[in-house]
Amino acid sequence: MLVDFQTPLIFFGGSRGGGKTDGVLGKWAIKAKKYGINFNGILFRRELPMLDDAIARSQQFYPKLGAKWQDQKKTWTFASGGRIRFRPLRVVMDADKYQGQNLSDICVEEAGQYPDPSPIDRLWGALRSSAGIPTQMILTGNPGGAGQFWIKQRHIDPCPMGLRLKWLELSHGIKIRWLFIPSKLKQNKILMQSDPQYESRLHLVGNDKLVQAWLNGDWNAVEGAFFEEWVQELHVIKPFRIPSYWTRFRAFDWGSAAPFSVGWFAVSDGTIPRYPRGALIMYREWYGASRPNVGLKLTTEEVARGIIKRDCEEKIEYSVADPSIFARDGGPSRAEIFSQRGVFFRRADNRRLSEGRGHLGGWDEVRNRLKGNKDGIPMIFFYNTCTDTIRTIPVLQHDRSRPEDLDTNSEDHAADMVRYGCMSRPWVADYPMPPRSNEWAEDNKQEHGAAYG
Repeated sequence: MLVDFQTPLIFFGGSRGGGKTDGVLGKWAIKAKKYGINFNGILFRRELPMLDDAIARSQQFYPKLGAKWQDQKKTWTFASGGRIRFRPLRVVMDADKYQGQNLSDICVEEAGQYPDPSPIDRLWGALRSSAGIPTQMILTGNPGGAGQFWIKQRHIDPCPMGLRLKWLELSHGIKIRWLFIPSKLKQNKILMQSDPQYESRLHLVGNDKLVQAWLNGDWNAVEGAFFEEWVQELHVIKPFRIPSYWTRFRAFDWGSAAPFSVGWFAVSDGTIPRYPRGALIMYREWYGASRPNVGLKLTTEEVARGIIKRDCEEKIEYSVADPSIFARDGGPSRAEIFSQRGVFFRRADNRRLSEGRGHLGGWDEVRNRLKGNKDGIPMIFFYNTCTDTIRTIPVLQHDRSRPEDLDTNSEDHAADMVRYGCMSRPWVADYPMPPRSNEWAEDNKQEHGAAYG
């Protein structure tokens, strides 16, 4: 399937040792011969030294095909005139260097190392051919890593078994055909014959989930999940009618070039048996994809109007926000602009890590709520409509250099928002009237059982 020249986008990924690099290098050798000077391919990775193995591999067989290597330019030139280059791609500005070029082929290796697909998406502007030959982008990757979220969402969930042409909608409603090709270790017969112990060594990494991900290409196995306490069946709930007297508040993580995240929470008073007194229920979210490269950069005023619109005229007791919005930079802070539009925030407690006895950090607050009370009942729940929060939190990973903290290169905006909410010292509002007159009792009896005997 990798010899397909026509499909505009291919994701080639799965288990380690699946021969992904060899597959791309071999395919490009065929295309260089077929299309000659009109073939112009670049193989990207986040850092140039990461391409050393790919370059070394190409040097084993490209010279036999008559290709000439220019080490300073990291470029192969074939007898037909076709070119293959090796280049770094870390941020969007790196991709902008290729605007105006005619790249017939692009490959981004280890796409899972990109927490945000923006640099990769920007490359579409350079993928074109004045000669009319078919252009193609290939992404390779393994489960795990900072980019697990968007890769799984884009390329795995729509077609878990792969090998079926699908449509992918990019920015501005543009759709392209794409194909997911699963990469399996056992398909790499050369590696299995030359290094038969490789599969056994994968079992020595120790982490069962990591073994499952690397050996079987399992995208549902998450290596070193930061919140191992997350259980979808326990923490994700169907929406129900929340009593109007319960304390409601907002939490907000600001993002300009990255998504912002707003969450609306209610605090249970314990009168619905399933939700202990003091438990948080996140019942609404707004995950603002304010990314300039897809034309959705919202101003502070627009975000403020969007928050008010989504309040649905509810009584919001308080709101906490990312402390960065209070910074002044030659003019009013974003917090001041919000207040002018009727959205009032106080600074969130931004402590991430615990500081000894009596000083619990934000991540431990979140983790303790996920673990639940002494009976094992969670102290935080999420409506199943909070899709981006549910999508991102379970697959967040530890920072490799600071394991007690979260990997901030990952999509952590919703997690930060939830952390602010948990650190806000939410309080319980008691219903002032006899319980049997509660407004929600009949509405929720079937879903939660009678609240009172």
